[in-house]
Amino acid sequence: MTDTGHTRGRTSSGERLADWFDGRLGLHTLGRRYLRKVFPDHWSFLLGEICLYSFVVLVLTGVYLTLFFHPSMNEVTYHGGYLPLNGIRMSEAYASTLDISFEVRGGLLIRQIHHWSALVFLAAMLTHMMRHFFTGSFRRPREVNWVFGWTLLLLGMFEGLFGYSLPDDLLSGTGLRFVDGALLSVPVVGTYLSFFLFGGEFPGHDIVARFYSLHVLLIPGIMAALVVAHLVLVVYHKHTQFGGPGRTERNVVGTPFMPVYLAKAGGFFFLVFGVLALVAAVATVNPVWAYGPYRADQVSTGAQPDWYLGFAEGLVRVMPGWEVHVAGHTLVLGVLVPVVVFPLLLVAIGVYPFVEARFTGDRGEHHLLDRPRNRPVRTAIGAAWISVYVILLAGGGNDIVATRLHLSINSVTWAVRISLFVVPVLVLVVTRRLCLGLQQRDRELVAHGRATGVITRLPHGEYVEAHRPLGQAELHTLTEHQHRGRSDHRDLQPADAHRAVGGSGAPAGQEDPQP
Repeated sequence: MTDTGHTRGRTSSGERLADWFDGRLGLHTLGRRYLRKVFPDHWSFLLGEICLYSFVVLVLTGVYLTLFFHPSMNEVTYHGGYLPLNGIRMSEAYASTLDISFEVRGGLLIRQIHHWSALVFLAAMLTHMMRHFFTGSFRRPREVNWVFGWTLLLLGMFEGLFGYSLPDDLLSGTGLRFVDGALLSVPVVGTYLSFFLFGGEFPGHDIVARFYSLHVLLIPGIMAALVVAHLVLVVYHKHTQFGGPGRTERNVVGTPFMPVYLAKAGGFFFLVFGVLALVAAVATVNPVWAYGPYRADQVSTGAQPDWYLGFAEGLVRVMPGWEVHVAGHTLVLGVLVPVVVFPLLLVAIGVYPFVEARFTGDRGEHHLLDRPRNRPVRTAIGAAWISVYVILLAGGGNDIVATRLHLSINSVTWAVRISLFVVPVLVLVVTRRLCLGLQQRDRELVAHGRATGVITRLPHGEYVEAHRPLGQAELHTLTEHQHRGRSDHRDLQPADAHRAVGGSGAPAGQEDPQP
């Protein structure tokens, strides 16, 4: 007979290993606390996941490309798979890019996925940031996380510029000429900045190696750290959510991280990866072989930067070529003013949470999101900022617009100049009025219900339309913002925000952060 008592007391090697790690790292406690963390179930929250997953794809494809790319501007004579350029003198960087595109197995697809991922990453970040802006999720206690996200957007723009410049083709070289001109426009120290960046007279011999170090080491490392910090703060402060029945400032209603959200997130990652691979397989982006190697005495016709920096070029193209002379120095205002305005446009959106808190005097914690219509001034400001971005983006391609629409480029440029001052003001006023009108419509719905289209004749001959009363859930959604400020909940402390569901009386799928 076996000794059942002895068998019962014996533990498996897996349990002993788990106990060992738990005793030193507290994994069981952390897992019990966070694996059941609740995530709101709303489509807009997927925007942040697209940012994260495209960033992961960027890292994976970037690691593959570093195995074959040679970040050197030493000149070689090309003899490779792309016959039209055989015998042409070019840099090793450009030659290795051609080799990746035509001779490395899967190289062109990986290059395409990498580039498309960068475009989607920045588009998703900007959209994700605007979602946070219009819903007010940047308010206390999430101002620092807003700054982290804004910094990621800024770093992503420069990371894209550096990566875009690495192949040393004619198109990217034209972009670097633009960068050199912007540096030279800085008063007094402009020439020193240009010499420091390019290692001598433009284009120099060090720029690709320097950009390579920034592109694959420094900036990705900072961005990865910011992504981790961003996610940690999301967990620490708990998720925001849209108002609705059962949703308060003191709970989160949704699905638990394990296993529901984890399964959804895993499937969504492969969906994003698959879409990026599909787009990269059927849509060519940055065909460097069509431009040829960079030569300082040549320029690429119709040169355009990637969309996220198009507004910076638009600033330069619509600015008149003014010059002034001050204390023996020539200030090229046609370039200097755009160089100053470019960061100011980004800083304006970055510091907005602090400006709004200062002007509104709002110092309370907020975990419920606003409907944009209920914050007409903020919504109008955000719409006006986007209109400035779009107008300048169109200005950055004024030559293409003029060519395709058979217009004068001067007419297009002047239209962009005028629009830059007129359209944002119109957008600001119209958006605010639209928000106020939508608020009035909501009040009428609450007071009278929803029109049914059924016309009834009253005994005295009057015709009226029958209205159907709104349901309790819809009534709550339309009116909860009016009562939010009068609710009797206390301000949450961050440490309160993560008690797991279970044993607290909170319903399933709801996280109650109160002790």
